[in-house]
Amino acid sequence: MKKAACPAQKHEAPAKDCGTCPRLADFRRENRAAFPLMFNAPVPSFGDDDPALLIVGLAPGLRGANFTGRPFTNDYAGDLLYPTLVKFGFASGTYDKRANDGLELIDARITNAVRCVPPENKPLPAEIAACRPYLEQELQRFTRLKAIIALGTVAHQSVLKALGFTAAACKFGHDLHYTLAPKKNMQYPVTLIDSYHCSRYNVNTGRLTTEMFEAVVSRAKKICA
Repeated sequence: MKKAACPAQKHEAPAKDCGTCPRLADFRRENRAAFPLMFNAPVPSFGDDDPALLIVGLAPGLRGANFTGRPFTNDYAGDLLYPTLVKFGFASGTYDKRANDGLELIDARITNAVRCVPPENKPLPAEIAACRPYLEQELQRFTRLKAIIALGTVAHQSVLKALGFTAAACKFGHDLHYTLAPKKNMQYPVTLIDSYHCSRYNVNTGRLTTEMFEAVVSRAKKICA
């Protein structure tokens, strides 16, 4: 595959018909033909514009955020993520798997390392790199950010690189946390907290339990207090 080029202009979200990653653009066109009434576009971040907590996932799910236009909405991961955020005061309302269910985030924002749905939920390294500038641009304007929850290894590595660190600077591990000194895109320290992704596979196999995920969000709550 031809290496994807980084976006030339500075925007915090890719355009509806972003063509930076040819494979993802082709997949988007296929989905628009197959599911014409669904969102089928790069999924924007959701939540407060200047949050204390940022949650970074991998990429939109085909029948989840790609359909609804809101991260982790209408997919299995949202069933654990959103009720947990409500429980710890990072969200209000009731999650109902719809972008218009009235759920609101409080002091929190959710985004993905890759904004477009990838085939088989597996973005390529070049696609992850091509989408990273959008994460960098969001980080640059935050003034209150205290904690970042990275859901999975790809999100963990993307956050590190967006902040000017190498992917190997901090080892990924569930509930591991690191205080990152000010560097690229951030003018003050921020705590990176790792979590296994709240995917159907991780939950059904017991790799991630509700208690394990709540421990991560609880840690973030204390840091953001």
